[in-house]
Amino acid sequence: MNQSVARSEIVERLQKEILSMQGVKKARTSNANDTGLGPIINAFPTKTFPIGAVHEFISHGAENAAATSGFMIALAGRLMPSQHNCLWISTKRTLFPPALKQFGLDATRVIFLDLLKQKDVLWAVEEALKCQSLSFVIGEIGELNFKESRRLQLAVEHNHVTGLLHRSNPRTENTVACLTRWKIATLPSHMDGVIPGIGFSRWRVELAKVRNGRPGIWDLEWSRRGFQSLTTQRAAPHQNPKRKTA
Repeated sequence: MNQSVARSEIVERLQKEILSMQGVKKARTSNANDTGLGPIINAFPTKTFPIGAVHEFISHGAENAAATSGFMIALAGRLMPSQHNCLWISTKRTLFPPALKQFGLDATRVIFLDLLKQKDVLWAVEEALKCQSLSFVIGEIGELNFKESRRLQLAVEHNHVTGLLHRSNPRTENTVACLTRWKIATLPSHMDGVIPGIGFSRWRVELAKVRNGRPGIWDLEWSRRGFQSLTTQRAAPHQNPKRKTA
C-alpha cells in the first residue's frame, strides 16, 4: 500500500515537472483555483485551469459564436486577479461592452483593439502575450496554422499571460499547438416559473483536446453565483473507444 502511494506521488511530481517544462503554469492567485467549473476542473492534469498558455475555442454559426464569447468572458472574469486587465482583439467586434458585467467581468477592465485585417490581429495577439502587464489576451481569428500557433505558445512561456483564441467558422479544425481545444454550444435556458423572461445562459461545453488531460462534455449554466454544473462528465466523441476509425 505504501509503495503504491509512493509511486503515485512520484508520478504526480514528474507530471508537474513535465508540465512546467512545457510552459504550463499554476495560477498566482487563489481565485484561479475557484473557477467554478465544477467537474471540468478534473480534466486538467493538476486539477487547476492552466494559465500562461494558449487555449483554442472553435465555433460554427452565430449562436454558438455568441455562446463561446460568453463562456470566455465568464472564464476570464473568474480567473483574472483584481486590478488586472484584459485585451480583446478583433476585426469585427459585435460584443456589447456593458453586457460583460452579466458574466462577471467589468468592461472597464477590458481594452478593446479593433483592427482591419486578420493578419494584424494575429500579430497583435502575439505581441500582447509578451506583455506581463496584461492578465488575459482574447483574440478573434478565423484560420490558424501550426506554425502561427507555435509562435503564440512560445510568446507566453516566460510570463503569466493567458491567451484565449476564438476561431469562428474556420475552414478546417487543423492541429495547432494550443494547450486545449474547446467547443461551446448554446443550450435552451430554463425560465423561472415565477418571474417571466429569459433564463440564465446555458452551454454545452466540450473540452475536445487537453494536453495530458481527460477530454469530456459537460452542461453548464451561468448565473450570478458563477458556473453551475448541470450534468456529469461524458466522454468526448473522439475519445469513445467504440468509434470506428478509417
